[in-house]
Amino acid sequence: MAELVAVVDRLRSPGGCPWDQAQDFASMRPYLLEECHEVLDTIDAGDPARLAEELGDLLFEVVFLARLGEELPDGDRFDIEAVAGRIVRKMVERHPHVFGGEAGARAGEDPGGIAAWEARKRRHGGTRSRLDGVPRALPALLRTHRQGEKAAAVGFDWPDARAVLAKVHEELAELEAALETGDAGAIAHEYGDALMALATLGRHLGAPPEDALRAANDRFARRFREVEAIARAEGLDLEALDAAALDALWERAKARLAADGE
Repeated sequence: MAELVAVVDRLRSPGGCPWDQAQDFASMRPYLLEECHEVLDTIDAGDPARLAEELGDLLFEVVFLARLGEELPDGDRFDIEAVAGRIVRKMVERHPHVFGGEAGARAGEDPGGIAAWEARKRRHGGTRSRLDGVPRALPALLRTHRQGEKAAAVGFDWPDARAVLAKVHEELAELEAALETGDAGAIAHEYGDALMALATLGRHLGAPPEDALRAANDRFARRFREVEAIARAEGLDLEALDAAALDALWERAKARLAADGE
């Protein structure tokens, strides 16, 4: 870790790399996001060796951002030691059931559960909203999931998955009614409500919506590529096929992949 800090310091210092010297907090945002998604890809792929590499790339971004913090004016300045120190203190404070201290949970409440975690955050967070810790920049489905978790910590939640499913049907009925009106604003509004209800259902099912949708996207990509492969093998032009023929190819692709265990 000390070597990594030294490498970043050398890159950023006079005589280092011109590209690294030109960066600032704003310019690093896309690289940070890219590295986060590459870590997620390797987790999905189940490749520990590649995961270790991608975590290193992500760690570089963190150390680099901390190095930028050293260049801030007095009063705002921080370094990697300050970053590490803050998260150490926070984790110890939020886990009194592990490190000792306050009980940290209501009677009958799992001290390691989300409700207890959120309660401890509130005690140390002053008057901030419980939702302030959920970045607006998160993917929308993930934001719905995290906001739902935080609201559920105070009991603001559906009792079970069946109750949420009923809400999904209710929102779909409202979307259907909006479609009948042809009002684009109302349609978008009700569509958003339906998506939020579906994302909430995923939380209750133990299938986080972002993960479930990413897996569904992967399935679609595999199946559509198989459709293209069948069409190439049989000399078919996808653009020239009607809906029924395309659907038949889709079903063949699904069956072929299922036979291969996908």
